[in-house]
Amino acid sequence: MSFDGAFTHAMVGELSRQLVGGRVSKINQPYNNEVILTVRANRKSLPLLLSANPTFARIQITDIPYVNPVTPTNFTMMMRKYLSGAILTGVSQAANDRVVHLDFTSRNELGDQVTLRLIIEIMARHSNVILIDLATSTILDTIKHVGSDQNRYRTLLPGGHYINPPAQDLIDPFQPDAAHAVESLVRDYPNEDVLTQELRHTYQGLGQDTGLGLAKALHQAGDPVDNFTAFFKRFDDPEPVLVTNDKGKTGFNAFPYGQEHVTSKNFDSLSAMLDFYYQDRAERDRVQQQGSTLIHVVRNELKKNRTKLKKLQSTLKSADDADEYRIKGELLTTYLTKVTRGMTSITLPNFYNDEKPLKIALSNQISPSQNAQKYFKKYNKLKASVSYVNDQMAKTNAEIDYLDNISSQIELAAPKDLADIKAELQQGGYLRDHEHNQRSGKKKRRQVSKPEVFAASDGTKIEVGKNNLQNEKLTLHSAAKTDIWLHVKNMPGSHVIIHDADPSDQTLLEAANIAAYYSKARQSSSVPVDYVQVKKIRKPNGTKPGYVIYEGQKTLFVTPDREFVEKLSTQ
Repeated sequence: MSFDGAFTHAMVGELSRQLVGGRVSKINQPYNNEVILTVRANRKSLPLLLSANPTFARIQITDIPYVNPVTPTNFTMMMRKYLSGAILTGVSQAANDRVVHLDFTSRNELGDQVTLRLIIEIMARHSNVILIDLATSTILDTIKHVGSDQNRYRTLLPGGHYINPPAQDLIDPFQPDAAHAVESLVRDYPNEDVLTQELRHTYQGLGQDTGLGLAKALHQAGDPVDNFTAFFKRFDDPEPVLVTNDKGKTGFNAFPYGQEHVTSKNFDSLSAMLDFYYQDRAERDRVQQQGSTLIHVVRNELKKNRTKLKKLQSTLKSADDADEYRIKGELLTTYLTKVTRGMTSITLPNFYNDEKPLKIALSNQISPSQNAQKYFKKYNKLKASVSYVNDQMAKTNAEIDYLDNISSQIELAAPKDLADIKAELQQGGYLRDHEHNQRSGKKKRRQVSKPEVFAASDGTKIEVGKNNLQNEKLTLHSAAKTDIWLHVKNMPGSHVIIHDADPSDQTLLEAANIAAYYSKARQSSSVPVDYVQVKKIRKPNGTKPGYVIYEGQKTLFVTPDREFVEKLSTQ
């Protein structure tokens, strides 16, 4: 299901029950298109996420932690100016559209009471968060500024007049008389799929899944009008559920629609369901946004090194043919009297191959002896290059492995992990370091972020490094020599430390699952994970951050399980 008008109706009901009457205590904008209002209501502080992300636009209460930028944005400052301490008086929906109104009362600089409206328009790439003065409909600010060159129908700029999105000439299914058209639709369109489309063209705010669910409900025994009313009444008392069809596609519904061939997972609230559904998707998107420079640098370096490797392989292949140049030089030397200046080629019997004729290209600008010497020089040059090329290939392969590892870490990273990866790339010279003290000429000392902390079923502490700097600090500096170190076998992944010299078999399996989950093999069904005591880990001199070698390891096979890993997390 998409975040359609019907789902928005259900979410508005949930937010109204939890937030109305609460006071805004914090306002943050952790990401470009997302703002979080912390509302203190019913003795709880509830973070309300308003996302204008083009792909994941939504409104919900979220429990997913976030990291604020060091410097607040202009939009954040404007929101704080008007909404800090404001009372949320109402949450409503514009008809059955994907537009939610949050109404507030606050005080201006003179102490006079003002009414403000925060609007979130959930409309894919046109999504927006808009703050207006309700008395005058004047736009105070928007998270995305939209000028006349971008939208001819309306502009969304500070100081302008707020105009509602274009109205749809469709029936709001939540209005009391909305069911009057149902009987004729059911009669005229007995086919379920066709009825679905007609329902979507008749009623406002129905996504494909909602339309199909309604069509199924209308085809049930009983009066279509009663079935219609009962269907939409369920949005007022939702039973949030994630459904996965037989093709592996997962979606969310306000309640079970009676889909066939699906597995489902129920949640206590719509917001909790959206947290679960969007956690990985939204995080990957945020990483893509915030880590775009890092991704670009790593991709370019990988491309450059792979091109270099191809050239080295070509050179090595040429070296394999070095003996051919030697043979031609020897043949020319042996039959020098048959070669005359000005010839461009000559065919001579090859005494290395049963006297079979061998055609030899010649330069007509040099003497026969010089032609022979030219072949010997090529032979000697190629033979001498083999050692150098092999050495360069080893270094290039190591560089590719390292960059592949960095790329995997970015893919698995949370937004808060990107700072360490950026620092590592700066240290390695891949990325220019702008954090430089111009006066002293010294770089600012930066602390490596702390690893993720987990607790095994028996309470044993488990730590996970999410990047090379964390991995190195955790394994080589923080862990005791008797602790147990785990890492997915022969592929990029996190260092995992069990802070126990003799962990139980269950703890080993749990830590191995964590190691597999935080690796490139996250989506695999059976992942080999090596484990060994930290004292058997060593770092060769001159190697890249996070690179270690080990011996005497044992191996476990596990299947990564996100839900299982999340249960073990202490954060």
